[in-house]
Amino acid sequence: MAPERPRRLHRLRCIVGGALAGLGLAAAIATPAFADPPGPTDYLSEVRSVDPVTSAIEVGIIGGDSFFELRVESGTEAMVVGYQGEDYLWFRPDGVVLENQNSPAKYLNTDRYGVDGVPPTASADAPPSWEQIATGGYWAWHDHRAHWMLDIRPLGRSAGDQILEAVIPIVVDGDIVEVTVISTWQPEPSPVPMVLGALAGAGVAAGAWWLRGRRLSPLFATVALVLLALGVGLAQFLSLPSATEPRPVWFLLPVIAVVSASVGLGLSVRGQRFAADAALLLIGAELAIWGFVKRDGLSAAIIPTAAPYWLDRFATTAALTGGVLLAAMALWWLFAVPVSSPTGEGHRDSDGGVSGSREPSGSPRPAHP
Repeated sequence: MAPERPRRLHRLRCIVGGALAGLGLAAAIATPAFADPPGPTDYLSEVRSVDPVTSAIEVGIIGGDSFFELRVESGTEAMVVGYQGEDYLWFRPDGVVLENQNSPAKYLNTDRYGVDGVPPTASADAPPSWEQIATGGYWAWHDHRAHWMLDIRPLGRSAGDQILEAVIPIVVDGDIVEVTVISTWQPEPSPVPMVLGALAGAGVAAGAWWLRGRRLSPLFATVALVLLALGVGLAQFLSLPSATEPRPVWFLLPVIAVVSASVGLGLSVRGQRFAADAALLLIGAELAIWGFVKRDGLSAAIIPTAAPYWLDRFATTAALTGGVLLAAMALWWLFAVPVSSPTGEGHRDSDGGVSGSREPSGSPRPAHP
């Protein structure tokens, strides 16, 4: 019995260490440097008018109020005017999109709130320095004329009120086109999907406990939740254009959880309960981290996703609740529950060791009462 715990601890360190390395790699890949993708918001920005009306351009808002998008018809030239009247974005007739590196807007638009400083070389009077950023006549960016710029509520306003109206000027084939944008404060979401999600997550954990008590793999209880997280994460990632730099972590963590579940189920079928419990620990951690990453969408009115908002909130809460409970149960089974046979006597584990025996290993004599 004495050597069993050190062996289990060593195996757990190996399994969890490898998984944590994988999670770290996923996080590194999933968070591009300087990226500021669309996030949950309480404000809905909409294009009120395009004056004069033209079919040469298409404009819209992505993520509630996060990004302004512009698509220019092939053969048409368009120039987006910056905040100081400078040339900012140049859409050439061949579809190439260039950004003026000396435009103050280039640096102010790096993130939603424009916190990055503007270098001395960037000014309205500086000669343009063009750099290609896209092709196909399409680009999307944080235009601060299209959203509320502060992280505090508008004073004297409440849900349902219009909080801004602004004009984004675009020169299309030499003519000025004014795009008017308004933004409205949206009411807070219903708590019902979150409550149901928490109950569902607790139900998954209860199902895992029930299966374990009947000597079945508790990993079967996690399949539906893992696949739900994967579907919701993919829906969010795929619904946003690459110009907005959506976060791969939205689907990478559920993918890792799917792999962990598949490997764990295979190991449990072969009777390697310890490894299966370690896989359950990883699944719980991955689901909890995924839910934590998406936690802002629980209280915001708008979530940047093509999935129904209620489904996204349900899945996020279920993953948070279920993930924490599954990880806690796995830790309990890995460290607090002794390895024993149904009869209460020692049995041979997958590594050939004997646990619970009353006779030292290797003794030629039978054990005595």
